[in-house]
Amino acid sequence: MTNIRILIFTDLDGTLLDQRTYSFQPARPALRLLRESGIPLIVCTSKTRAEVEQVRTALQNTDPFIVENGGAIFVPEGGFPSELPGARKDSGYLVVEMGTSYSRILGVFSAMKKRLPGRLRGFSDLSVEEVARLTGLSREDAARAKEREYDEPFLLDDPAANLDTVKEIAESAGLSITRGRFFHLTGDNDKGRAVILVRDIYARANGIVPRTIGLGDSPNDLPLLQNVDFPVLVQQPGGRYEPSIRLGNLIFAPGEGPVGWSEAVRELVERLSG
Repeated sequence: MTNIRILIFTDLDGTLLDQRTYSFQPARPALRLLRESGIPLIVCTSKTRAEVEQVRTALQNTDPFIVENGGAIFVPEGGFPSELPGARKDSGYLVVEMGTSYSRILGVFSAMKKRLPGRLRGFSDLSVEEVARLTGLSREDAARAKEREYDEPFLLDDPAANLDTVKEIAESAGLSITRGRFFHLTGDNDKGRAVILVRDIYARANGIVPRTIGLGDSPNDLPLLQNVDFPVLVQQPGGRYEPSIRLGNLIFAPGEGPVGWSEAVRELVERLSG
């Protein structure tokens, strides 16, 4: 059974995945409900393609997914009856690229490091072991996190003093800065634009515009939440909600990470399916 009346877009770290353990175990009841109802679950994350493919395997998920803060959309070939304009074929996917090439991203990042020597360190500067230590990921998952294509996560010393300079350099090059667990240097793309495009792909294929649910926990999820019908803010560790996200129709999940995720998804799906 396929329920194309509803689409769910979700961030991963701190949302569907526990911020500390990266487990989705508490969300299993809601994930089972989505599978049984045929509701697509579209991952929308700052993670890389390599990371998302690993997560999707664990989730037994075969739906489209969005990587690196809207840098690209990956649609499994054969999943939709019509071709996607501008998409390229790659290893069983139709890929719609919305971001800037990683080589250009790194060129601008290099200019930032020259302007603020010793103040920035990106994933491109870090070893696999350093990424693993910073994130709590396994060495294998940290290696996947370094396989960037459209986005450079970075650490910034003294953001209060240096962030304006970093933003100025990014904007002068036509790039953007966003923030999740790390700062990210990206192109002229974000999660919200990718969400709209995926929603429209489903609408064209099925003849109706689906209702959309979006779940996130960090500032870089704001564009996602702004562009869905039912935006859900998931609690961060300690039970706090990201203070920079303020929307009139915002739904506050009653719990941290996958616990709050599961409760919010089950309640919304039952309401919309009734």
